Amino acid sequence: MLPTPYDVPAQEFIQKLADYLKENIDEVKPPPWAGIVKTGAHVQRPPENPDWWYIRCASLLRKIYIHGPLGIEKLRAEYGGRKDFGVRPEHAVKAGGAIIRKALQQLEKAGLIEKYQNKGRRITKEGRKLLEEIAEEVMRDLLKKMPELEKYPKSG
Repeated sequence: MLPTPYDVPAQEFIQKLADYLKENIDEVKPPPWAGIVKTGAHVQRPPENPDWWYIRCASLLRKIYIHGPLGIEKLRAEYGGRKDFGVRPEHAVKAGGAIIRKALQQLEKAGLIEKYQNKGRRITKEGRKLLEEIAEEVMRDLLKKMPELEKYPKSG
């Protein structure tokens, strides 16, 4: 049974997928405003990582694979956080929608996700294939680092 994105650690998976998107998929690239924009009202500064756009796109792909179909509002809530109001109590705030919308449009243009019956977006066959290949790579790398993982059965 082949490993899927469910079976591998999210952080390693998202990093490898982000690298793949950056190198191989021309449709996915940061818009001109990506260097100065905050990701939501709950953060105080723009992301520090210069490759944050690719990481967000990879994270969106994984979320849609695991929980899909997902719409922009659900994803805004997922990426939101707690806003600090100084002395007043903190509240949950959604992330900005423009980043998520633009990223989803790019992933759609690349053929990795598609709109689905007014329920949001879901992963396409090509997207599923790509994510499963990346998961397999991540699993292979993990087994090289920690051979003892071999004894755990794969889900499926």
